[in-house]
Parts: sequence; C-alpha cells; structure tokens
Amino acid sequence: MVTKVLVTGGAGFIGSNLCEHLLENGYTVRCLDNFATGKWQNIIPLINRFPETFEMLVGDIRKIEDCHKAVDGVEYVFHEAALGSVPRSINDPITTNNVNIGGFLNMIVAARDAGVNRFIFAASSSTYGDSKTLPKVEDVIGKPLSPYAITKYVDELYADVFARTYGIEYIGLRYFNVFGRRQDPHGAYAAVIPLFVKKFMNHEAPNINGDGEYSRDFTYIDNVIQMNMLAMTTTNPEAVNQIYNTAFGERTTLNQLVGYLREFLGAKDDAIKSIETTHGPNRTGDIPHSLACIDKAKRLLGYAPKFSMRDGLKEAVDWYWDNL
Repeated sequence: MVTKVLVTGGAGFIGSNLCEHLLENGYTVRCLDNFATGKWQNIIPLINRFPETFEMLVGDIRKIEDCHKAVDGVEYVFHEAALGSVPRSINDPITTNNVNIGGFLNMIVAARDAGVNRFIFAASSSTYGDSKTLPKVEDVIGKPLSPYAITKYVDELYADVFARTYGIEYIGLRYFNVFGRRQDPHGAYAAVIPLFVKKFMNHEAPNINGDGEYSRDFTYIDNVIQMNMLAMTTTNPEAVNQIYNTAFGERTTLNQLVGYLREFLGAKDDAIKSIETTHGPNRTGDIPHSLACIDKAKRLLGYAPKFSMRDGLKEAVDWYWDNL
C-alpha cells in the first residue's frame, strides 16, 4: 500500500528536495506552501514528472482550516514550513513568531486531530543559543540569542507536550546550516553559501561578518534528506519523541569556506581565484561556533551521513554553475 505524506513548506529549498526524494521512492506526496519564500520553479518539475502522485496545495499554516485540509488522509507529516533567518526575526519578530510558533501549533493540532502516524519537524541548531559547549549535544542548550531561536525551541516544547498529553509521535531534527541545490542566493536573507557563490560568479567580493573565524557545521541537503527518511521509517520505539542533531559533525570556518569556493569555482573561471573578500562587523544574534555531536542519531536512527561539507560543496557549486 502506498504511503501518503504531507510536506509543509514543500516549495522551499529543503522541502522541495524532500518532496522530490519521496516521489522518486514511490510515496504519494501533498505539498502545502503559501509561497512567501517557496518558489513555483521548485515545484513545477514535480507536477510535470509525477502527475499521479504529487498534489500541490496552496495554503498558509497560520490558517487552521488550511492545516486541517492539508493533513486529511496523510500518514506522516514533514513540517518544514517556517520563516528562517536570524536577521529577519530581529527585524520582524512578530511575523516570525506567528509563522514559526502559531503555524507550528496549528499543524500539530491538525496532525493530532487527523491521527497521523508521526509528526516530523524542522528544528534548529539556533536552539543552542549562548551555550559554549562543543560539540553540541541535544540535552545541553543555552539561552536563545534571537527571536528565531526562541520560536524553534518553543516548537520542541510543544511537540513534547503533545506527545505526553495526546500521544502523538514526533521527531524533531535540529538542522545545522543546511546547504545545497535550490537554496536561493537572492534576497535580503540569503544564506551564506549561495550568497558567496553568487558573489564570486558575478566577480564581486563576498562580505564576511567579523574576521571569518566563526565556524559552522555546514550540512549538505542529502544528509538532511537521509535523516528525514530515517525519522519517518524507524521502528525503534526508543527513537521516537526525540530531538536529533542533523549535521555532518565537522566544523568549517568562513575563511575555510571561502577557500573551498575559490578552489571549486576557480576551476571553472580562473578569475575567481584572485577575488578578495571584504569584512564587516559580527552579526547580532549569531552564534560564534557551531559543531554537532551526531552520536544520538547514529545510535537510535542508524544515521550515516554520506557527504562531508567539502564533498557537498562541490556538488552544490556544480549545481549553481549550471543553474544561476
């Protein structure tokens, strides 16, 4: 029997990659998106390739009626819809709160009412806040440093309460700086990797916030898809109602990132090798260093990430070169 799943935010970067993987592996997929940040160009190829098993539903997670419609008849929910970006949340905390907390609550209520098998959701490494512990272990967090971080932590608290109170099964995945194909390089809140790729390809100098020694556990999209699939398919009772780091477990500084980009893009355009970077002040709300411990995911879910940051970056650069 074919499994039917819902992917909220399915027209976005992570959501559309997840939709594509699910469809290619025989699942029936419904996508819910309001296109605030998602893009039709991510979805149209799926509509054309999978007319029998892919359904696009335009709706907003801030509207409970849209959430109830979206979960009707589905067995699993992947809740990817959110307003990302720390700076965006600092500039507009009310909208970030309404989408990331209000929308999350609507979705998990709808999932509870529909009796879905499991609710899998995108959590965030921003939850670690001002904790200086490295690597980051799921049970040790600090105080949040941005409105965005607060919203993602509240989602974890709601999921735990719904499991205890209503018996809903959940798995939360704390994403660490996900990157890869389809990540948007345009707009005021573009993530660092696509933004730097775009700058280099335009022969412009990328601007680094701070001295470039802040570090991140950059995580390639295919590792994230693997974690989502494991979260859906696991039959280990100890694995459910848990939060997991979703990362590779390797730290890269922004200066190292720039070096890799010069290498990979410079192989395609020699002029890129000599482009220098500029530097500005550190960004408000940024965590200085981020590195995940992924032992829990390996032990309980059988997680085995296949792409290092460097390997994933090469794949991403090839995609941007062909598509930007």
